[in-house]
Amino acid sequence: MNNQERLMRVLRTPHISEKANRVAERHNQVVFKVLQDATKPEIKNAVELMFKVKVKGVTVLNVKGKRKRFGAMYGKRPDWKKAYVSLEAGHEIDFVAAE
Repeated sequence: MNNQERLMRVLRTPHISEKANRVAERHNQVVFKVLQDATKPEIKNAVELMFKVKVKGVTVLNVKGKRKRFGAMYGKRPDWKKAYVSLEAGHEIDFVAAE
């Protein structure tokens, strides 16, 4: 798999939540769910490639899956990685607008 294909797979989905909306309005950041083994430079390059914006910085964190109970059975949701992508001033990503 070449580098371009890898970058197209790094970003899984945008993460939409109240906190993500608040961060987007106040700090010009966008939140994504990314691959577990994705690095900060890969995430930055993937966002710049896919959305044609300038990225100022990337912060990542690993989210631990919650423990859940199904009757007498115990289970666990999968762990995942979240990336906060800071955009340069004047750049923005609009997920609502259709292309």
